[in-house]
Amino acid sequence: MSINYDIENIFAKILRGEVPCDKVYEDEHVLAFNDIAPHAPTHILVIPKGKYISADDFSINASAEEVTAFFRALGQIIKDHHLAQKGYRLIANTGEHGGQEVPHFHMHILAGEKIGPLRVKS
Repeated sequence: MSINYDIENIFAKILRGEVPCDKVYEDEHVLAFNDIAPHAPTHILVIPKGKYISADDFSINASAEEVTAFFRALGQIIKDHHLAQKGYRLIANTGEHGGQEVPHFHMHILAGEKIGPLRVKS
């Protein structure tokens, strides 16, 4: 667990069952659910059940079992929702400059339409 983890963030509340979600996948280490404000026809959030703030926190501090479970869950969700054929985008926003809104590591799966190029400021 990260020392600075905020146990009152919305994903922590979802994991505790205090806030409902539209669940699409769950196992011992991972929960995935539809985003309440989708940016694509398919917009799924995938979160580890452990208390990790960011991708670097997760990759350094999570157990090998948690890391494996997370990436296997991503693959299973992509397979279950038939996203591979036309394509999808995975996004993990981190910190203020990365646009992270919830301080719990998560990945977005966006699919269902052409997402378009990533626009980077020149």
